[in-house]
Amino acid sequence: MELDSALEAPSREESSLSGELSPSALGQAFSKILHSLTRPEARRGNGKDVALKDLGDLIEATECDRLFEGSGARLRGMPETLGQVAKAVEKYAAPRKEEEGGGDGHSEVAEKAAKVGLLFLKLLGKVETAKNSLVGPAWQTGLHHLAGPVYIFAITHSLEQPWTTPRSREVAREVLTLLLQVTECSSVAGFLRGENEDEKGSLSVILGLLKPDLNKESWKNNPAIKHVFSWTLQQVTRPWLSQHLERVLPASLLISDDYQTENKILGVHCLHHIVLNVPAADLLQYNRAQVLYHAVFNHLYTPEHHLIQAVLLCLLDLFPILEKTLHWKGDGARPTTHCDEVLQLILTHMEPEHRLLLLLGFLLLFYRDRILHEPLHWLIIGYLEVYDGPEEEARLKILETLKLLMQHTWPRVSCRLVVLLKALLKLICDVARDPNLTPESVKSALLQEATDCLILLDHCSQGRVKGLLAKIPQSCEDRKVVNCIRKVQQVSEGAPYDGT
Repeated sequence: MELDSALEAPSREESSLSGELSPSALGQAFSKILHSLTRPEARRGNGKDVALKDLGDLIEATECDRLFEGSGARLRGMPETLGQVAKAVEKYAAPRKEEEGGGDGHSEVAEKAAKVGLLFLKLLGKVETAKNSLVGPAWQTGLHHLAGPVYIFAITHSLEQPWTTPRSREVAREVLTLLLQVTECSSVAGFLRGENEDEKGSLSVILGLLKPDLNKESWKNNPAIKHVFSWTLQQVTRPWLSQHLERVLPASLLISDDYQTENKILGVHCLHHIVLNVPAADLLQYNRAQVLYHAVFNHLYTPEHHLIQAVLLCLLDLFPILEKTLHWKGDGARPTTHCDEVLQLILTHMEPEHRLLLLLGFLLLFYRDRILHEPLHWLIIGYLEVYDGPEEEARLKILETLKLLMQHTWPRVSCRLVVLLKALLKLICDVARDPNLTPESVKSALLQEATDCLILLDHCSQGRVKGLLAKIPQSCEDRKVVNCIRKVQQVSEGAPYDGT
């Protein structure tokens, strides 16, 4: 279909200039191109490619005032028609389901994206020209309909994804830059939320365009949708995000509630951003915070440590919001909190598998309550007793964890003094007499960390460690062990020490 064949030949009355389309013919031309881009029968043929070429020729041949301003019912609907054409063009360049594409499919998508990007650059160039030549809101109306689809296209193809190439990313980023220039926005965040207090921004429009593709049945039809939504969400912070909570929370929950770990992590990151940027009062309303908690808590049953790490960081910021509803007067047992539930689950699932990253992530949560739980110190002692190979990564990490733990829970440490002291002394003796092929640098690091822990333990117990260690240098013949004990005694007596 060539451009001239797509249009009915205009009558003499319809043409004001030779080679120029009348308003009715111009509207008809865009409508026919729109039909070609959206009809199912053209999906696997080259009809859409031809329609895209015709669209580029039409935009290039039409003066900006004809695109955005004029008289007549058909032309008054031109901004809306242009918006529908832009949506169809964006869909044309969108990636398909992974099972429908593959390597060749991705290459085809990148080629289409490069062509569509050049077309959008032409269209935005017309808007920029119209800004300087038209009086009134005509070009603004046109831009309002164009901005959403153009933004979705730009984000879809500017991020580094399997369906993009350096060329398609470059064109998409040029489109995004020109879009911000035309809308007079200094950043994507300003474009989405509004540059000034009296501006609404485009986030509502963007979320409205994404909504049909972000439901349970359709969100995987386009693998780019989740990334566009997530990236867009991350650009909007408080106080602007709260007014969009009803639209962003369901989509974030949908993405996190998937069987693929990649999607779970992406969804949890979205939920975490919501927790950080929506007021607690809004999250507590309608029990949203509880819904959020249960959605991310269920991920703790999986063995994926990257997912666990994302979940724990999210919960760390969610706990203060949930605990606003708790009232403990101190005259009875402390009520069980959500933090306690997470602690119990993590300890249950972590101990047999020795997942150290889970332990470290959990301790981030644990510090907030300043309580040394009974199962936890036994878990730490268990790690200290197990040789972890020449690099001793696990024991070094657990010693670092123990130091942080004592710093944050020092009022409760003294009741575990004897148990922790025995475990640390046993570790020092084991390392000093280690017959394994452990590098000396690793042994020195272990002894240094264990010594630091003894010094902290002494401070937490108000000098009791020093008294308990007093006779060891007299009876112990191992020079390394004695050196560690003397360091503890020297620091306890007020001598400076660089290790703490």
